[in-house]
Amino acid sequence: MKSENAEARPLTGIALACAGYACFAMQDALVKWLVAEYEVPEILFMRSLVIVVITGVLVRYRRHPSIFKSPYRKTVVLRAALMFVAWLLFYNAARSLGLAELTTLYFSAPIIVMFLSILVLREAIGPGRWIACIGGFIGVAIAANPTHSPNLVPAAMCLIAGFCWAWSTILIRLVSRSETTLTQMFATSLLFGIACAVSFPWIWKTPDAIGWTLMIGLGLIATLGQFLLYEGFRYAPASALAPVEYSGLIWAFLYGYLIWAEIPAMNVFVGALIIVASSLVLIAWERHGEIARKKHAAF
Repeated sequence: MKSENAEARPLTGIALACAGYACFAMQDALVKWLVAEYEVPEILFMRSLVIVVITGVLVRYRRHPSIFKSPYRKTVVLRAALMFVAWLLFYNAARSLGLAELTTLYFSAPIIVMFLSILVLREAIGPGRWIACIGGFIGVAIAANPTHSPNLVPAAMCLIAGFCWAWSTILIRLVSRSETTLTQMFATSLLFGIACAVSFPWIWKTPDAIGWTLMIGLGLIATLGQFLLYEGFRYAPASALAPVEYSGLIWAFLYGYLIWAEIPAMNVFVGALIIVASSLVLIAWERHGEIARKKHAAF
């Protein structure tokens, strides 16, 4: 694990975040599969349980200090609450909105991260990151291709979910300055799971063999995705990683084709190309900055 003084390596952070968002896209595909038979809190509880078991064992083995004694413990609780609200709002909004409206509205989160990184983390944001973030959002809008104005209430729910996710992303960066990735994952998932378990008397349905397999697989994929994303925030600023979230849309298209044989329309390919181009702009910008920093350090 890196300490709070971990060397800034934006390209490493971007690579880790890309891998993490690929895992999250698979997570969403598994949730979509499971939600037809089981309620969202039950699915999320099983996901959290797997994460808690894995990270709890590793935290004890590595003898990491308890995060609940950290000066950031209140921040960890706040982040767990934000994630819980974001998930519930997002999946409830999905019942009333089409995928196009839902995707476009929710992907306002990276833009919000950019602004919060300025206000909260005091990060300096160069034109390369702004171009990548705005370009990525344009690509998402083209790929999603909204055909009509969404209903006001579910649209507001989705935007609030995006805001909550953006805040939780900023908090990862803040807490990662002093706390290890594993302890963050353990504490957040533990609190998240407890919140989901409260609803069990009303929604619990014992999974069958396929259900157990998918839920455990969901937990494993989520564990890997969270670890990669948290580590990414150790090496790169939140504003640099915000545009990378758009890459999850490309993975979603791929998983949709492989699992449900969904063939994207032409606008999807155009939007995906814009997203890829925006990501390349980001990588080129960060690479240029990294070279400049090394030259400056040499002198």
